[in-house]
Amino acid sequence: MQGFNVAESGGGSYRPLAILRWVMVVIFVSFGMQKFTLQSAQGIAQFISNSPFISWLSVFGLRGEAYFLGVAEFVIAALLAAGAFSPVLSALGSLMGVVTFAITWSFFFTTPGVVTWSLSSDPMAWNLAGEFLFKDIVLLCVCVVLLLTSLPRSLVRLRTG
Repeated sequence: MQGFNVAESGGGSYRPLAILRWVMVVIFVSFGMQKFTLQSAQGIAQFISNSPFISWLSVFGLRGEAYFLGVAEFVIAALLAAGAFSPVLSALGSLMGVVTFAITWSFFFTTPGVVTWSLSSDPMAWNLAGEFLFKDIVLLCVCVVLLLTSLPRSLVRLRTG
């Protein structure tokens, strides 16, 4: 079985995927830093309290739940950065990114008032919180691509030479 892969050591069209890694490192560091501000802690509280996946974080209090998420985002950034040199860390950081954005994307459906569905001329209207969350589908896809390209070819037959 072939070992895990890392874009930085690939060639051809595979190598530019390294850019995606470093963009995600910057994004996770930025998001992590924001979690250490009161404004961010207050802003994410509504999402956390309504989430079936991470509502348990409320045991840490308003600032504690934000700090927990900030540290997790720093860990993901560090794993992705180290993933430039270690394919296994690349896969682990990418997987954690997939989980992160899958959870944040779920807020779109679990947070009351974010989306208003109707049969009118505007079938899906979202407020600012919904607009804020909508970008996470793209970030989720980037992490999925990074994960798939990190895995051994024998596990993922979608990738070509």
